[in-house]
Order: sequence, then C-alpha cells, then structure tokens
Amino acid sequence: MGFFDKLFGKRDKEKEKESLDEGLQKTKDNFFSKVTKAIAGKSTVDEEVLDSLEEALVSADVGIETTVKIIERVEARVARDKYINTSELNGILQEEIEATLVDAPTANNYDFQSDLPKKPYIILVVGVNGVGKTTTIGKLAYNFKKAGKEVLLGAADTFRAAAVDQLTIWSERTGVPIVKQAMGSDPAAVAFDTVSSAVSRGSDVVLIDTAGRLHNKIHLMDELSKIRRVIQKVIPDAPHEVLLVLDGSTGQNALEQAKQFTAATEVTALAITKLDGTAKGGVVLAIANQFKIPVKFIGVGEKMEDLLVFDKHEFVESLFNLERR
Repeated sequence: MGFFDKLFGKRDKEKEKESLDEGLQKTKDNFFSKVTKAIAGKSTVDEEVLDSLEEALVSADVGIETTVKIIERVEARVARDKYINTSELNGILQEEIEATLVDAPTANNYDFQSDLPKKPYIILVVGVNGVGKTTTIGKLAYNFKKAGKEVLLGAADTFRAAAVDQLTIWSERTGVPIVKQAMGSDPAAVAFDTVSSAVSRGSDVVLIDTAGRLHNKIHLMDELSKIRRVIQKVIPDAPHEVLLVLDGSTGQNALEQAKQFTAATEVTALAITKLDGTAKGGVVLAIANQFKIPVKFIGVGEKMEDLLVFDKHEFVESLFNLERR
C-alpha cells in the first residue's frame, strides 16, 4: 500500500467516523442528557445513580433484559472496586456496554475492502417489507463494488412487483448486474440462476433478495429452505451468510421481528437501518445481546456511504462522545 492509498484510506475512515457520530446524535442526546442528570452533584455511584442509569438505558430502547445485565455488571464493578466515583462511571459503563455486544465469527469478520471468506460469497438477505431491505442491498452492492469487487444481485422477492423493480433501479444506479425473472416466478429458481451466473461470471459477492413477509412462518421457512437446497446444488456450503435487515427506528418492534425471523430460519448476521432518524439507537444493544447474533452493518443516513460495517468499539465510543457534532 502506497502513501496515497494510506492517505485516502485514512480519510475514508475519518468520514465513516463522522457519519457514525452524526447518525447516532439523537440517541446520544437522549441517552446522555439522562446520564448527566443522573450523576449531577453526586460524589459516589449509589443506588439512586444506578436507578437513573437504568431508566436512561431503557429510554434508549436498550431493553429490560439487556439493561438489567449492564446494570448488574456495573454494580459488581462498584462493589469490587469500592472507591469508584461518578467521574469514572462513563468509562465503566462504556466497557460494560461494549462487553454485551457479540463479535462476528472470525470466518465472517470482513469489511468491504478485505478479501471475502469464499468466492463467490453468497449472502441471502431477509427482512419484512419497509425496513429498508432493498435499499440496504443496493448500498451493499455500491460499497462492495467501490472496493473493487465483482457483485451480482438476485431478485428472488418475486411476489411483490415493486421489489423486483426497486432492485432493478439499484442495479442500474450502482452499475451492478442483476438476475431476475417475471413476477410470480419461483424464488428458488431465481436464486439458482443467480448463483449459477455468479460462478460463470467469476463474481466475488452475491446478494439475493428474498420475500419480505412474516404472516406465515411455516411458508417462509419452507421457501428459504428450498432456496438453500437449490443453491447448494451449485455451491454446497452456500449461503455463506443469512443477513436479517431490521429498522432500528421501530425500537422494540425490531426485536419482535428478530424473534420471528430467527424462529423461521438460521440468521447469521444483522443489518440495522435508519439509526439516524431515532433517539432509540440502543436497540442495537438489545438485539445483539438477546439473540447472540453479530450486528454486521448499520445504516446511519440516506447516502450510499452511510451503510457502515459495524465496529462495536467505535459504536460505543461514539455513543459516549458528545464533543463530535
């Protein structure tokens, strides 16, 4: 890597940090105004401070289960280290929140620039309509292509005409090829054609859109199982990732969707969108902790560059840094 590669890489990193800070601003303002109020005028971390912290976490949609876990960990630190005061509390809280987040498995721990674990790397994208699933696929395609990868889209959400049309628009916008069939076609047949085409083209990464409905979990499970079976005829260990897209602005409803999808299929990674439009970004912590599934991507804005590879340390650090505006 040359000097200019390093220079521009650094600039990109700084831009990502800026996007993250701006995207989490509403959550930061909501959460830390309550944290600041909780510790104002206090010299020690007492029961009243912990109660106020618990309220602040719940109000940011961290969820009861995850909030209790964090508060218990903080209480244990306070009990063990006797002389903790409120000036040390932010650092402790930051460490314990970060500890609740699940790391991506090493084999799947990639970013847009790095080599993918397999070629072609097959990502099956699931999620209900309206969460930003198709937009997320488009942004993923843009960022992978920008990083120099050959990308292929598969329009396997064939029950909703708008889904195929929307993905086609993203295909044109990003200059990424798409495999599609007529509305009402067998989704598994589209997935099979997509993966077969990826092998013949030498694609690096394949993004397959699937039907966004949950009203019948058995039907959803059957459909996704069929897609798995047919693509495994081409690539035996595919899909390599099942990415569930959730709308972070819906708070606890996103948790319910995660519960439904994880019951219906094997979800291996999460993408949480629309965090810039909500003060309840703490739902990221709740989802990751409750389902023990790594958050892989987060959406923090409308621009294509505003879909970020999730870094738990940077995420929590951003939550605790009110200076960046």
